[in-house]
Formats: sequence, C-alpha cells, structure tokens
Amino acid sequence: MDTLRRFETISDYNVFNNNETLHPLVSVVDLSKASPRSGSRMYFGFYTIFLKEVKCGDLVYGRHTYDYQEGTLVFLAPGQVAGMNSNGEIYQPKGYALVFHPDLIPGTSLGKHIQDYSFFGYQFHEALHLSERERKIVLDCFSKIEYELEHAVDKHSKRLIVSNIELFLNYCIRFYDRQFITRDNVHKGVLEKFEDLLKEYFQSDKPQSIGLPSVAYCASELNLSNNYFGDLVKKETGKSAQEYIQSKIIEIAKEKIFDQSKSVNLIAHELGFKYPQHFTRLFKQRVGHSPNEYRSLN
Repeated sequence: MDTLRRFETISDYNVFNNNETLHPLVSVVDLSKASPRSGSRMYFGFYTIFLKEVKCGDLVYGRHTYDYQEGTLVFLAPGQVAGMNSNGEIYQPKGYALVFHPDLIPGTSLGKHIQDYSFFGYQFHEALHLSERERKIVLDCFSKIEYELEHAVDKHSKRLIVSNIELFLNYCIRFYDRQFITRDNVHKGVLEKFEDLLKEYFQSDKPQSIGLPSVAYCASELNLSNNYFGDLVKKETGKSAQEYIQSKIIEIAKEKIFDQSKSVNLIAHELGFKYPQHFTRLFKQRVGHSPNEYRSLN
C-alpha cells in the first residue's frame, strides 16, 4: 500500500471509479462501478464520506485501521489521506462515496456551519456504525442528491443539492448521538479514565514541567481524536472537555487553598499556571471570589 494516489478534483475521483461527472463540485460515487484494484493510500482534496456495503479490505488512516464494517460511514475532511489495505490482493470496491468540494458551499448555510460537523475530525477508530434503518435514510439522502445531479440544471439546483448534503450531515449528528449511547462497550470507562488521568496528572510533577493539561493531551492519552473526545465528554457531562478540566483544577485548588502555608502564587505554580494572575482570574470566574477571598471566607 505504498502508492499514494492524489485526488484534487471531483472529476479525478470519478474517473478513477468509472463514474460520470455530472457536476464539477459534487458527486455520489457508486464504487461498484470501479475496476477491481489492489489497496493504495489516497489523498482527498475535498470532503469525502464513505458508506461501506460489504467486506472488501480494511480502510486505513495513517498506520491504523478504521473501526469499519458493513454499513459504516467514515468522514474525511479536505487534505486527509486514507487508504484501503487489501494485503496485496485484488478486490472489487463496493458501496458509495459522497464527495463535495469546499468550493461548493461558500455563501450557503452549510458553508457557515461546516465546522459544526466535528466528525470530519474524528480518527480511525471513531467511524459511524449504522443500523439498517439508518442506512436506508443515508441511501435516501444520497438518492436525492443524485436525483438533483441528474436533473437539468436550473436556478434551484445548487440550493437543493447543498440542502440535501446538509440534511444528510444533520442526520449523522443524530446517529452519532445514538452511537455515544449504544456503544457503551466501546465508550465504557472513558470518563473514569479521564478522571483518573487528571488525578494522576496533578499528583505528579507534570503541572510544573509541562503546564496545565490540555484537551489535546488528554485525548491523546485516551487514544481518541480531539473532536471525538470533546463530543463524548459533552454528551456525557454537559460540559466541554476544557470546562471539565477547569472544574477539576478548581476542585484541587480549593483543597490547596486550605493549606495556609502555601501562597496563592505557589498554588498557581503547583497547578501548572504560567502566570499566577491567570489562576486568580479563572478561580474568580468559576467560584465568584478570588483565591484570597475564598481563603478568608473559609
């Protein structure tokens, strides 16, 4: 799988898969029309969503294999590289890919909100697993987009195409919400591990040597992407991952403040703050009192 194929345009990808280009900026690609091939790495210069229909090799991101089965959606943002590892064997691609270029969406509702679809930043083991009913909804969305692509272009075409892409992505938000709940066997213990990670972090000398724990650091330690980790914490706690970390910092700070032998500056240093005034500001925002005021009240 050493070969890197680059797809900068929708037309490039359609040609590779023996599909007709009906619109230069968007396509619903029927992968079953592609010629049999061996696995390779692929660079995509556009948004790409794969719907895998049958087992036909392992989709790979970096050095990792996607948690990817029949009836699974995988989302790639422009500039990402993924590939299919067929272990050197020739395979027949199956399923569909919805691809759309960033140039399609400026000035549209989707263009304004594309950053809200955080699953484009999810990693290899965070794919969306569909129920049969959800799969039918996805295929129905693809069918509507395809209908508009095959329809004679008129003043409504772009708005309807982009609206149907946005509808599909909104369904995917709902499906991911369901997955956060139903895949407890996968997610089980993430919050507990997060809590333990923070506890161990503040019991070590890492705050003094590294500084405050970042969302990126915690996600990496838990083998999750920043986006997936943040969304999971938000769904489970109602707080962002950053807010959760700050809550833990304030919880520990309150305990430290009871030690009269420690100055506020020393406590700030022990917690990993580079500047004591940043600690004081955060503490007052979260508690309603400055650290010294809180100490005097207790």
